[in-house]
Parts: sequence; structure tokens; C-alpha cells
Amino acid sequence: MGTFDCITTEGRARRGRLHTVHGDIETPVFMNVGTSAAIKGAVSTDDLREIHCQVELSNTYHLHVRPGEDLIYKLGGLHRFFNWDRPILTDSGGFQVFSLAQLRNITEEGVAFASHMDGAHIFMSPESSMQIQSKLASTIAMAFDECPSSVAERSYIQQSCARTVRWLYRCRDEMARLNGEETTINRKQLLFGINQGGIYEDIRIENMKQIAELELDGYAIGGLAVGESAEEMYRIIETVEPYMPADRPRYLMGVGTPVNILEAVERGVDFFDCVMPSRNARHGNLFTSVGFLNLNNRKYFDDARPIDPDCGCPACRSYSRAYIRHLFKARELLGMRLCVLHNLYFYNRLMEDIRSHLEAGTFSAFKRERVPVLGRRAED
Repeated sequence: MGTFDCITTEGRARRGRLHTVHGDIETPVFMNVGTSAAIKGAVSTDDLREIHCQVELSNTYHLHVRPGEDLIYKLGGLHRFFNWDRPILTDSGGFQVFSLAQLRNITEEGVAFASHMDGAHIFMSPESSMQIQSKLASTIAMAFDECPSSVAERSYIQQSCARTVRWLYRCRDEMARLNGEETTINRKQLLFGINQGGIYEDIRIENMKQIAELELDGYAIGGLAVGESAEEMYRIIETVEPYMPADRPRYLMGVGTPVNILEAVERGVDFFDCVMPSRNARHGNLFTSVGFLNLNNRKYFDDARPIDPDCGCPACRSYSRAYIRHLFKARELLGMRLCVLHNLYFYNRLMEDIRSHLEAGTFSAFKRERVPVLGRRAED
């Protein structure tokens, strides 16, 4: 089991440290999303180290489809496969099964569905998800769950949550078995469970109570940021947080904007991930210390300033807004790469600032000052 130390708190907000076999994770943390064992935008693992990435996140479903977990296992696991010596979290594939598969059949045993790539038949169960993740040898494996829409009917969400709890017991048992095998690459792989329940507070609470009984290495809040309002998301976090074990890390899956992160940290969340910073960057939409901007706008045609004068990322150290905008217009891949580096660095540095202010006892003041700025369009 990974040991989680809560170093200090400010209200519900926590400054912590998770000890893992691949190094300590300082929390709150933003995990940089490399779905297929690579950050989209031609970002290497050397780049990730330079922009202060602590944890890389890859996806079980996508790696199972291509290149396959057997190849990655043969080559020594994900860490060796893409040359990364820090922690990796692998999502279970559950969200992709339910968001990408056009046709699927859910049973107590698992889910049968067609691959989004070529239509090939795939069956995924709690056991097979754990087996795939064990072969990937990530630091943290996520439990296999169903991720229903947050606004689905109450009766369906109740049935789904009950099945997901049953699946979680199977995930736990299979992970314990795999960690005991001599041929397992990472025999100290951690397992995080996932809280579901849509926007129904009573279902969320009951589900959290049930999964907390398993005493897993960490707990995630899933099924949010998929259709409900930000206010509803914050309400659910506030509802669930008191029932999440205080001595385990808490992970809000798939969230979100810088403002979302600040609001969730204030409500007790430790781990975050989202494709937003890299996806937005690939289209020239950038986060800065004075708000967000779209580099494709004509007004940046001859702007000699860096993307953000207060930023120390590789793009801002060496290039102007005008030059990077030119790269986009010329369809040069370097423009996309530089913007992805910038946005990920911005997120990683935001987390460093959050941790520093939590240590100093000034997080609340920092949040009050930053939320209005980070949520607006840059004026210049």
C-alpha cells in the first residue's frame, strides 16, 4: 500500500505526499495526460521532466487496442516503453468503453463491445482490466467501473453503482493476486476505487461508504464534468468529501479548467487530470497568468512578447507570440508543440503555487485573487 501523508490543511484543502514505488507525488497534483503513452503534440518524456510533470496518465483501453499490453510487458512495462522514471497512473478503460463504443452489452461479468478503431470484438471485465494494467506495470491502477451520464435516470444510476461496487471487489481481489505473482513487473501497484452516483447526493454518499470499506490505496470521484453544471459538480464534491478516507488521496477524474482545480482543491481534492490544456493548446488556445487567449487572433500577428511574460516554459523563454502564431498559420507542427509545452507547464506551475500557498497558510487568499483572473479572457 502506498502511504499518504497529509502535511498540512487549510479548511478542507490539503497539502500532501503520496509515497510510491516510482517516487513521491507531491499533492495537490495535475497529471499530464498521455493517453497512448505519449502527450499529443510531439512532447517527449524529457520535455515532461523540463516542464515539471510529476505523474503521466495513460489509458488502459487505448493501449490494449494498440500496441497491446503483451508487447509493453515484453519490453519491460510502460516506464521502460516510453522512458519515464516517475509515477504513471493508468485509467481502467471504463470511461472509454462507455464513451467510445457504439455498441456494447453490459452484464454482471463485464462489457462486450466493438473497438472504436476497427470494430473488433472486445470483452473487458474487472479481472481483465486489472490484468492489462498489471502488464502495463503502472504505478497506480484504476478500478474498472461503469461511468453513466451524470444526468442519467436515478433508477439506472442506482443499478449501475451497485454493479460497480461488486466489480470493485473483483478488481481488488485480482490486483492482490497479480501483485503476488513472481512474473509481475510492478508487484507494488496501487489500486484506486471510483465513486459514482451521478448528481444524486444520497447515492454518492452510500456508494462512497461502501467502497471506503475496501481500504484501497486511494479514491476517485468519477462521472463528473460529463454534462452537469460546474455548480452541481462542486456540490457533489462537497457532499462526498466528508465520507472519503482522510488518510488516502482523493482524485477528481477528468477535471478541468484552472478555476475548476482551485475550487476543487478548496473542497479537499488532491489529484486531477484533464486533456483540456493539451487539446486547447493544439488549437492555439492558451492559459496565461492574466487569463486565456487565442493565438490565432489577428492582433497577435506582430506581437513580439512571449505568450506569458511571467512564464518560464520553453516556448516563453525563446519565442514570441507572433512567431508561434506564424507557425500555426503555416501549419508547422512546432507551433502546436510549443503551445502544448506552455499549457502543461502553466498547469504544473499552478499546482506548485497551490502547494506553496497551502504550506504558507495563504491558499484561500491566493484562490480569491486568481479565480477572477484565470476565468477571463486576457485583455491584451
